[in-house]
Amino acid sequence: MSYNEMAQLELMNALYAIQSESELDEFKELLTSYFATKAQKAIDALWDEGVINEDTIEQWGAEHMISA
Repeated sequence: MSYNEMAQLELMNALYAIQSESELDEFKELLTSYFATKAQKAIDALWDEGVINEDTIEQWGAEHMISA
């Protein structure tokens, strides 16, 4: 069984245990927090390696504003 399949099973088990809207909201917040933390760590690593800098961040902001 692949890691992807194992992850899907774990998520299905977790979802099966959700019994209310508030529990679903808590679960979504947990997932959001997990992936936000992973993204921040990846960005920090790119910053530390010199791959991105303040100019890069400003450029990303400008790109976001254009597509909005």
